[in-house]
Amino acid sequence: MKRLHVHVAVENLQQSIGFYAALFDAEPVVVKPDYAKWMLDDPRVNFAISTRGRTPGLDHLGIQVEDKNELHEVYARLRKAGGTVIEQGATTCCYAKSEKSWIDDPAGIAWETFHTTDESTDYGDGSGEREARVAKAAPAVTAAPATAAACCK
Repeated sequence: MKRLHVHVAVENLQQSIGFYAALFDAEPVVVKPDYAKWMLDDPRVNFAISTRGRTPGLDHLGIQVEDKNELHEVYARLRKAGGTVIEQGATTCCYAKSEKSWIDDPAGIAWETFHTTDESTDYGDGSGEREARVAKAAPAVTAAPATAAACCK
C-alpha cells in the first residue's frame, strides 16, 4: 500500500515538533538533531520535517511504496505523466537507505518516488538528491548550496 510523503523545511525543529505532534495527536517515530518524521495511518502519510539548509516551507512531496513491484508501477506512472524523470537509484538519505526517482509536476513542485530498504545511522550527504534537483532545475532557478544535504525518506 502506498503512502503520501510530505517534507517541510523548518527553522526551529523543536517548536515544529511540538506543533505537528499536537496537530497529528502523535509523537514522531524518528527524531534526530536535524530531522523528525511521523508515519501516520490516518491520514496515511509519511510526514517529515528538517533543518537541512533549505528555505522554510514545502520542500517536496512524494509517494512511498512498500515493495519493488509497487516501485516499478509508480515509475511507469512517472514516465506516463511526462517530464524529465531523474533516476537517483540507491541512496542513503534521511537516516534511511532507499531507491528513488524524482520528477517535477507542471507547477514545478518536486515529487520523490521511493522504496525504503533499511535504516541508516546518518542523514546522508544529500549528493544524489542535490544532483537530481540541479539536473532538472530550470536555468533561472538557484540550486541549494552544496553544504545543504536535503533529501528525504
